[in-house]
Amino acid sequence: MPVTRKDFDPHPEVRAQRASKDEAEGHSPAAGLDRRAVLRAAGVALASTALSGLGRMSSALAQGATAPRWRHGLSLFDDIKYPADFKQFDYVNVNAPKGGAVRQIAIGTYDNFNIVVSGVKGTIGGPVIFIYESLMTAALDEISTEYGQLAETVSYPADYSTVTYRLRAAARWHDGKPVTPEDVIFSLEAFKKNHPTYAAYYSHVTKAEKTGERDVTFTFDSTGNRELPLIVGQLRVLPRHWWEGTDATGKKRDISATTLEIPLGSGPYSIREFTPGRTIVLERVKDYWGKDLPVNIGQNNFDELRYEYFRDSTVAIEAFKGDVVDWRLENSAKDWATAYDFPAVREKRVVLEEFPILSSGGMQAFAFNSRRDKFKDANVRRAFNYAFDFEDMNQAMFFGQYKRIASYFEGMPDLMSSGLPQGQELAILETVRDKVPPEVFTTPYTNPTGGSPEATRANLREGLRLMKVGGYEVRDRKLVNAKTGEPMAVEFLLASPTFERLVLRYQPSLERMGISVTVRSIDPSQYENRLRNWDFDIIVDSWGQSLSPGNEQRGFWGSAAADQPGSQNSVGIKNPAIDALIEKVIFAKNRAELEAAVKALDRVLLWHHYVVPQWTYGKARTARWDRFGRPDTMPKYGASAFPMVWWWDAARAAKVRP
Repeated sequence: MPVTRKDFDPHPEVRAQRASKDEAEGHSPAAGLDRRAVLRAAGVALASTALSGLGRMSSALAQGATAPRWRHGLSLFDDIKYPADFKQFDYVNVNAPKGGAVRQIAIGTYDNFNIVVSGVKGTIGGPVIFIYESLMTAALDEISTEYGQLAETVSYPADYSTVTYRLRAAARWHDGKPVTPEDVIFSLEAFKKNHPTYAAYYSHVTKAEKTGERDVTFTFDSTGNRELPLIVGQLRVLPRHWWEGTDATGKKRDISATTLEIPLGSGPYSIREFTPGRTIVLERVKDYWGKDLPVNIGQNNFDELRYEYFRDSTVAIEAFKGDVVDWRLENSAKDWATAYDFPAVREKRVVLEEFPILSSGGMQAFAFNSRRDKFKDANVRRAFNYAFDFEDMNQAMFFGQYKRIASYFEGMPDLMSSGLPQGQELAILETVRDKVPPEVFTTPYTNPTGGSPEATRANLREGLRLMKVGGYEVRDRKLVNAKTGEPMAVEFLLASPTFERLVLRYQPSLERMGISVTVRSIDPSQYENRLRNWDFDIIVDSWGQSLSPGNEQRGFWGSAAADQPGSQNSVGIKNPAIDALIEKVIFAKNRAELEAAVKALDRVLLWHHYVVPQWTYGKARTARWDRFGRPDTMPKYGASAFPMVWWWDAARAAKVRP
C-alpha cells in the first residue's frame, strides 16, 4: 500500500534492511520513519499501490452501468460503507481537540525533499510526505475502499479503458493557488520520466489529458484491468507552477534533482523548519483547504509533528526513555522483552501496547541475488534454508515471540497456499504445469524444522545433498563448484548493524557446510547504491502484501522489473510461469478467482526457493508517553493509526510530568 498520509507510521509493512534502519527484526511495523517506507508513501515503491487494499473494484459496479457515472468512492467489494453524504469516518473523534506537539523517531538520515527521485537519488526526508495529497484516500475500517481527497468524484466505463477524476473546486496549494488538472498531468509525467519504477508501473497509462475545467482523464493501453483506475487515483499530486518556477536565488528548479528547498504542498501540514539529516518539524496548516472534508474530520489534530533522526536503534531507545521523543514502534523482540523496564513504565507514565495488524502480511527473508551464477540453481538456494535453524534463533534471541514465515502472503489465510492445490487453484496451476517444479502438485511446502542437535545435523546433511545436486562438492572441508573448483563464498550485505547479531547466529551452520561467509554492514547511502546496481549476494528484504494483491506483483516478481534499478524484484526473478500467474491475479474477475490465483502464485514462488523465509509477528508493538488521547473505536485496519487519529491530551500530559 502506498503509505498514505493517514497511515504513515510507517505502517505496517517492513521492508527490513531496505526499509527499517532500526532493527526490522520481525514482520511488524518499523520503529520509526525510514526511507523505503517513504518510497512507498511517495509512490516510488509503486508495487505497493495495491497494498492499500484498493484492488479491483466491485464487480457489481463494473456490470451495473452501461455508461460511466460519477462516484464518490470505489471499492473491491459490492458495497462501500460510507454513502455520498457521509460526514466522517466512524473511527475518528469529531470533537478531538487541535493543538500540542508530538515528537517521533526517524531512523537514518536525509538529504532530499524531492519525492519524485526518492530511491533514485539522495535520501528522502520522510515527513515531507505529509505535505502532499492524492486523488483518493483509504478508509481504515474497510477492506479495499477509497474515497475522494483531491478529487470529489470519479467515473469510469464498464471496460475500465479510462478513468476520469474531477478535482474539488476548493482544492488549494499552500500558496493559495488552485490544484488543477495540469498539476495532475505534470505529476504523472514527472514521476514516469524521472523514476524507472514509475515508468514501468504507469506504462499502461497511454495518455493523461484535461477533459473539463476540473477533469483529468487517464487512458489505458488495454481493457479489463480493474486496478488501473485506482492506481492512478493514488498518484501524489505536485504543484506544476512551483516546480517550473525559480528558487530564492533565482535558479530554475529541477524536478529531476535532489533538493533541500522546502517544497510547496497542498496537505494538512507544511515543513516549518529542519536541520539537514537531524530533524524535520512540520506545522499544521491553519487555513488548510481540506480540513472540513469528511475524509479529514477528526484527524490531523497535532499542531506540530517533530521528527528526530537517529542513526542507531539503541540511541533511539535511550532518547525515548529520556523523554526526548514521545512515541516508539518497537521492532525488536529482544528490546521489547528487556528494554522497557524503567521507572516511567512502572509508574504508568509510559504505556506499552500492542495493536493487531489485520490489513496486511507478506514475506520477510534472506533474499538471494539470483542474477549471480552461484544462486541460479534452486537446490543451492534451498540448501541455505536447511542451514537456517529458526527454532534455535527464536528461543535464543527472540524470547520465543515469533513464528516462521511459510508463505509470501503470510498473515492472510485466505491468500496463503497450504496442503495440495485443489479446485480453482489447481485449474490455474495446470496452465503452467510444464513450467513449474513438479513438487507444486505433489508436495505441500514446508520449511525445515530445527531446534535440537539431532535436527540440526539432519538438516545440514540434507543441505549438503542439495548442494551436490546443485553442482557443488566438499574439498578440503570447503564447498566448491565441482566443475570450476570455485569456493562457495557469500556476503550478507546489511544496512542495520543491529541485524548483524542475527546473521552471525546463522553463519556457523553455513560454515559447517563448507560455505565461506562474510557479513558486511555499510552506511545507508552505500547500501542503496549497491542495491540499485544489484551489487550483492544476500540481503534481508521484505514484501508487504494487502488483502487484495494486484498489479504490484509485477514489480515484486515480474521479469520486466528484474532489471529495473530500484525495483522491488531484488531477487532478480525472470520466470514465464510466474509472469503468467501474476496476470491471473491482476485480471481475476471475482474474489474467489483472485484468492485462487494468489495461492497459485504463492505456491510457485515458494517451490523456487528464491529466499530463506524469516519470522513474523502479527502485532504492532508500541510505547508512548501517556500524553495523548485516541478514539474509543480504533480503525480495524489501521494498527495504531498514530498520529493520524490521536490528539494531545493536556490533562494526561500534566500527570506525566515527574
